[in-house]
Amino acid sequence: MEEEIKRFLKATDLKEGHPTEAERQIPPPPPEVPIPQDARVFRLPEPGLLPDKEINFLEMVEMRASVREYNDEALTLQELSFLLWCTQGVKMATENGGTMRTVPSAGARHAFETYLLVHRVDGIPAGLYRFLALGHALLPIANGEEADAALIPGFNAQNMVKNSAATFLWCANYRRMNHRYGPRSARYIFLDAGHVCQNLYLAGYTHRIGVCAIGAFKDDVLNAALGLDGEQDFVVYGATVGKMA
Repeated sequence: MEEEIKRFLKATDLKEGHPTEAERQIPPPPPEVPIPQDARVFRLPEPGLLPDKEINFLEMVEMRASVREYNDEALTLQELSFLLWCTQGVKMATENGGTMRTVPSAGARHAFETYLLVHRVDGIPAGLYRFLALGHALLPIANGEEADAALIPGFNAQNMVKNSAATFLWCANYRRMNHRYGPRSARYIFLDAGHVCQNLYLAGYTHRIGVCAIGAFKDDVLNAALGLDGEQDFVVYGATVGKMA
């Protein structure tokens, strides 16, 4: 294991004399995977529609915990919109093809696409969706039964996923980060995943929504179910959410 870590650190070390695509003035990839022109999407409500709550920040940090059991209550569409905004909401685009979002990312690259396995959210059918961060909308991909059959076998904690109101999956678009950072991108992508998931924990706590991060999954199964090649596009991290039992 020590040798594997050494190889990873060496392969992703900052290197001189190897210009990145950005340094070679190659145009950056788009900040979001394009969607078909005729695609029908679900527009999400503004996240600010939820009522403001007085939050003691220190208490919130101290009380943050993984919640693995949920009741049968559905999330509202406003709550889902709020969670998506807090984890990948786009505040503005930058001139170099990046985006400024509600979480930090190396060079404002924001290499993640967010997929949602929805079970109980008022206003949208159960199924698999991709979050369109630039338009704050959801792109339907598969219906509930089809999505469950393809995705749930890929998780170690299958019952937790089945019982969740929704499961977030953050999938890296490696090209987006590699354009600016080359081999160093691998480090930044995994660091960015932690930023995103912590925001989900804290945002969930403010509305009594439980969250549990998921790192134990079968990469090949989830990548195949999402249509990802496992090399340039791949699942990095996930989390279940639901109303606290």
